[in-house]
Amino acid sequence: MKRIAQLLGLTALSLAFIGCSPSAEKHADNNDGGGSTGTNEKGVIAYSPLTLSNPFFKVIGDNIKSEAEKHGYETLMVDPDMDVKKQSDQMEDFISRGVTAIILVPCDRLSIGPSVKAANEKGIPVFTVDAKCAAEGVEIAGHVGTDNFQGGKLAGEAMIKALGENGGKVLVLDFKKANSCVLRVNGFKEVINSHNAERTSGKIEIVAELDGNGARTEGYQSTADALQSHDDLAAVFAINDPSALGAYTAIEEANRQNQIKIIGFDGQLDGKQAIKDGKIFADPIQHPDKMGQQIVQNIVKYQAGEAFERETLIPATIYDKAAADADPELK
Repeated sequence: MKRIAQLLGLTALSLAFIGCSPSAEKHADNNDGGGSTGTNEKGVIAYSPLTLSNPFFKVIGDNIKSEAEKHGYETLMVDPDMDVKKQSDQMEDFISRGVTAIILVPCDRLSIGPSVKAANEKGIPVFTVDAKCAAEGVEIAGHVGTDNFQGGKLAGEAMIKALGENGGKVLVLDFKKANSCVLRVNGFKEVINSHNAERTSGKIEIVAELDGNGARTEGYQSTADALQSHDDLAAVFAINDPSALGAYTAIEEANRQNQIKIIGFDGQLDGKQAIKDGKIFADPIQHPDKMGQQIVQNIVKYQAGEAFERETLIPATIYDKAAADADPELK
């Protein structure tokens, strides 16, 4: 009987050790929030966008996750909500976790620099998607985004078409914290300036550049302010769909929706619907699904030591009322 009791004790002790094995703990950690897939065969790819309240960045994130799963990676997706301090804290957490790679849409193209440098020092590669990091002395392993300058030029061409021979006064809703949006405005201005240089009348005049913050609320408020200052405003160029839709609300409240044209940017579903409904004239549209897939493919090549394009710019395409009327996604 004493021998049997000893055997039972050893068995119980063995089971206790198995229950606390490293493999069991690792499996539990894999379910630690933030869009984790529950598999961690090759490592973790972390994603911190500008904000997940904008569907554009959610589409990028969903495609990052699905593409990462194909290659055996877990994803960790978090939302800084356009707060560079919060994004810096997230970067610190990524570094402490020892993630395989970081995908970043900088909340501030300059202020995020120290956090990127900290990842560089720990040997964690940082990739950017959609918007670049413009801070000095940082190492970005690769970038995938829209050709925003080209997209801005498309917006300028759409504005010329929208205003016709009469031209008119234009409000620009910008977002200077994002390098991508700076490029859009620069491309827009290049086309407008070239258009004006060839004319003595019917010029397009940019009368104000206000911060739309890439959001409906600020897009609405900035447009409402501009309407008070410019009662003959003819058009708005907004650097994305949320700020364009905010602009439309302000214009509608002022009962000037039949006088003022809006050019947006992005091609989100609600932006496309607004084009079909006649609220927005046209959008240069981006392809966030391709961006999410491509950035993960570049990380896979980086980890394997294979060559890849350090910068991939996907051309924007114009989306107007004719395209919206033929779009099966829309009501």
